[in-house]
Order: sequence, then C-alpha cells, then structure tokens
Amino acid sequence: MDAMGNDQSPEVPPPVADHPDSGIESQGLGLDRREFITAATKASATIAAGLTLPEFGDASETQSVSHSISDLVTMDALALSQAIKQKKVSCAEVMTTFLDHIERTNSKVNAIVSLQPRDALLKQATERDSQLARGEYLGWMHGFPHAVKDLAATKGIRTTWGSLLLDTVPQQDAIFVERLKRNGAIIIGKTNAPEFGFGSQSYNQVFGTTLNAYDQSKTAGGSSGGAACALALRMLPVADGSDAMGSLRNPAAYNNVIGFRPSYGRVPSSDPELFLGQLSTAGPMGRSISDVAMLLSAMAGPDSRAPLSIEQDPALFTHDLQRNLKGTRVGWLGDLDGHLQMEHGIVDLCHNAIKTFEALGCVVEEARIDFPPDRMWETWLKLRHWLSAGNLMHLYQDQAKRDKMKPEAVWEVAGGLKLSALDVYEASTARSEFYRAMSKLFTTYDFLLLPSAQVFPFDADVHWPKSINGVTMDTYHRWMEVVVPASLSALPVINVPVGFSQDRLPMGMQVIGKNHADFSVLQIAYAYEQATNWVSGNLPPLLHV
Repeated sequence: MDAMGNDQSPEVPPPVADHPDSGIESQGLGLDRREFITAATKASATIAAGLTLPEFGDASETQSVSHSISDLVTMDALALSQAIKQKKVSCAEVMTTFLDHIERTNSKVNAIVSLQPRDALLKQATERDSQLARGEYLGWMHGFPHAVKDLAATKGIRTTWGSLLLDTVPQQDAIFVERLKRNGAIIIGKTNAPEFGFGSQSYNQVFGTTLNAYDQSKTAGGSSGGAACALALRMLPVADGSDAMGSLRNPAAYNNVIGFRPSYGRVPSSDPELFLGQLSTAGPMGRSISDVAMLLSAMAGPDSRAPLSIEQDPALFTHDLQRNLKGTRVGWLGDLDGHLQMEHGIVDLCHNAIKTFEALGCVVEEARIDFPPDRMWETWLKLRHWLSAGNLMHLYQDQAKRDKMKPEAVWEVAGGLKLSALDVYEASTARSEFYRAMSKLFTTYDFLLLPSAQVFPFDADVHWPKSINGVTMDTYHRWMEVVVPASLSALPVINVPVGFSQDRLPMGMQVIGKNHADFSVLQIAYAYEQATNWVSGNLPPLLHV
C-alpha cells in the first residue's frame, strides 16, 4: 500500500476454477440433467440465514416462482455456466427458454430493446453446441444470451444511446463487448437507457420508459435501468452497465440486484477521447456477488487502445471471495453531516444493514469527509457540464437537432459553454483535493458506506424528483448527489440490497473501497450477501404470476 492508501498488492486466496461459490460443481458429477438443474437451482438460492424485515418477506427464505417459469432462468449465472459446460443442458435449449421468458415478461416492463430475430439467435446457440461437442469451450459465458446496455456499441446490432439523433448500427463492438463474445456470449439485443445516459430514470423517445421489476408503476432507475430490471426478472443471466453518476448503483438498488462500478480503467474503453473523460466507466451487474465477480473477470484487463486501463490480471476476480472480516474498519457517511436530504425509511434500512456488517466482525462508526460538500457538488457540476458539452456539441450546434435533445442534455451543454479553460483546470484541481480527502479517510477505514439513493423508486411518469422532504432539488440530478463521492474520487463501489420500504420498494447501500481495491470490495459484499439473501429471498411479484 502506498502513501495514498492505494491497494497495490491485495492478499487473495488461490484461484478456483469456475468460482465454486455456487456449491454445485461436485454435485453435478453423476447426476442426470433434471437432478443437476434442480441441485443447481437450489444452490443458487440457498444462502446463510440473516437479516429479516417484516415489510417485504423474509430475507433468509427463498421464495418459489411460478410453475410456468423454467429453472434455467432462475439459476445463478455460474450454476447455468456449469450446466452448459457439463452438457446437462444445450445452448439451444437455454436460448429458447430465455427467449420464451422474455416474450412473456418484457412487454410488462420494456427492459430489453432491439431484440434480434429468434431464428438467428437459435442458429448461434446451435453453433455454440457444435463448438462444445468439438471441445471448443469459449469461456464461462459459453451460450449465454446477453443484452448490452444501449449506450455501448454492438457490431451489426442497432445502438441508439436512447436518442433519435444517434440511432445507428455500429461497425464494431465496444472493447468489453468483444470480450463477452470471446467468452461465448450471444448478443440477443440491448437494454434500455435514458437519452445519452442522462438521469437516473430510463425513458427516451426511441423506446419509451423501462418500469420497475417490483412495481410497474415506478421507475427502474437509470441509466442502467433496462439492465437492472431484466436481471431482476430473470430475463438475463448477468448484465453489463455503465456509471458516471450512480448508473450501476441506483438501478441495482431500485431493482434489488447487484451493480458494481469498478475503479476507473478496470474496464477499458476506446471512446474517441481517451484521457479526459474519467467520470464514467462500464461495469458488471448480477444477482449474486460471485456472478458479478466472474463477469468482471471477462470485462476487465488492459487494452492497448485504452492507455489508462489497469494492468492488473483480471483472473484475480475468479479467486475465492471468502474473507474474514473480524476487525475490519468501516465508516458510515450517512447524509454527509446533514447535507443530503433522504426520504424517510432509507437510513433506517441502511442502519439495519450496518448491524449485519457488525455481526460479521466489522467495526462500524460514523465518518466524515474533510471536504466541503457544496464544493464537491460544484466541482462535479463543472466537470460534468464540460464533458457533456464536448460529447454533444456536434448536436447542440445544429438548432434542428438541438430541438430534439432532452432539456437536461441541452442544459448540460449550455453549462459547459459558460466554462473557461481555467474553470475546468480549477475543477480538476478541486477533484484532486477531494480524492486526497477520501484517501485520508482510508488511512482509518477499510471501507465506506452510503445509501445508494436519496429517494425510493418514484412514479414512472415523473422525469425526476423535484423535492425531497420539502426541499427543492435545483437540478435534474441533485436527488442523486449521494453517489458523487465515489464517482468523483473514481474509487470502486458496489450496491448491495438492504431491503424494502413499507410500500415494498427496494433500496440499496453503497460500499466504497480503496483505490484499485476492487477485489476487496467484492469480498466484503460477498460476506454481506451470504448473511442476508435479499435477492433470491425476495423475488419480483411478476415471477409469482
């Protein structure tokens, strides 16, 4: 660890093939197909008993699904991967089953868009079976149906960025999409996102609004709202997303799944501008920490096209995630000393989750960032304005195209045009000071905790909350200010579920780690998951129908 508190040489257990956390590998030997899938499904759903809240079932009990839903779609991704690898189920059957489930479910929530023709997808799945028969196993996603967030380029598949102005068919894949394909994934379509990714509400003029997996009158969050909803409703084994201002964390919290924003550079990007746009990064989502870690192992790793990519071997994320947390120091940042407004009930859910961390051996205490929160927000605004203007100026300069942009995007660009070069430099300097303040906290604490959102999922026809507790939100994203500390400092941060409101709406909490300590964040999240079982213990009502 260097003087800035960076984790440079994490201590990890030796790698274990295909992540044995699912507990099914040894069971798979000698079992027939039905027995294997039954064992795998039970292993996916069985986690140590833990936190219980009366508002929404029992977090320690696995709920049953409708008999019309196949076990294949309810299995965790690692269990499904093993079933395919051991030829207990064919890739063609997996594809057919997921497409059937999507056909029954997606129309209720609008999570998956640009779905490719069934015949073409089944042809690819059949080829995956032929490859497996020849001994050509591509990787842990061999035969997986996968939908890419509609802010990432997919070769030959419509990509819109949620905008009528950017609707196109790319000629090449994003770097991480290339990697998913190399691991055997079959791209079936895209997941819905807000226009240009702006706002934690996934609506746009191209495809419409994505609805919440638990309550179809509410928002799925954003900008990875389609991905999170599709995951929660078991329409995908795993999902990718991206995050500038909580876009992996907020929708994961709103749909009771896992969303991990890794350290900047962990998942390389080949965007047109390679050096300055360091607010956003792609990352993995899943229904279990083990699935998220394995997906990150496929997405991560250096690439010569991305000069700021992290050189660390992504095989790190295939290691055993178990860790003894006794004595681990954790800081609770709460509402940043009263700076943030929080809807009633969110902090209480987080406090209950803190009790779980304490039961695991963590020492949790209130912590404070030695940096004025108003200055943090102003720094964020300036850098976001500046980068938004750079990315969207080619549209903004054309009045006809500007008229078709969402108002929030126009506002972002207009704000960027007011900034001088010196303003941007001063904002970058302030960001550096903020990082140093966060780094100083990590000389005392191993992890930091914050709620993942300041309000519960709100009505789907509301673009963004205009107030919290009677306090006006002065921008379209002020209600998500709670996610800025991790984004501004570019630190690894994961959303873990913490339960449900009295209205049965999900919520989550952020766990922030030290610079480049992505694996450590996954370890503490894994321990928490084993003690709570929020995901498999509380299925969306649509899966009971």
